[in-house]
Amino acid sequence: MSDPWPSDVSRRQVLMAGAGLIAFGGCLGDGDRPAPIALDGGQSCDQCGMIIDQHPGPAGQTYYRENSPPGHDPPARFCSTICTYRHRFAASDRGWRVQVTYLTDYALVDYEVRSEGGSQFISAHLGGEVFAPADQLEVVVGSDVVGAMGPALVPFSDTDAADDFVATHGGERIAAESISRELLESL
Repeated sequence: MSDPWPSDVSRRQVLMAGAGLIAFGGCLGDGDRPAPIALDGGQSCDQCGMIIDQHPGPAGQTYYRENSPPGHDPPARFCSTICTYRHRFAASDRGWRVQVTYLTDYALVDYEVRSEGGSQFISAHLGGEVFAPADQLEVVVGSDVVGAMGPALVPFSDTDAADDFVATHGGERIAAESISRELLESL
């Protein structure tokens, strides 16, 4: 069977085009899912207070129904997947309901892993177009890479891309929506 894509079109380009259509659809008024925003303007993490664009690794953002983070318009913004879920759990304890959570989708970016001081750091990608809804992602847990808050939970919308990452950096894939308090405490 012949390959349906021209040889000069990569899987990442096809995924980015799909992400653009999804984001464009959100701008047309999905209603239940406001579009993700860029987190590259010096915003601080609503969980830990760190400046998001000064740290490596995946980032996140959450829109809550009927609630907003103090001090700025929605969404709540996070320097890491870990902070994203810690905030979600704490907000849930206060009765906040999640509308949508977005995480950096590493299937959509040309990421780099660099070695520094004996640790492997994964690059940050903060443009609005590289965020995908968490309910459409798997995360790699237990790899040898770190992000802003230590061990990185690296999200992927494409299983093959996640498997390639695991083959190189270790870890295992789980659904992003399966991240639990117990998992976060074990990191």
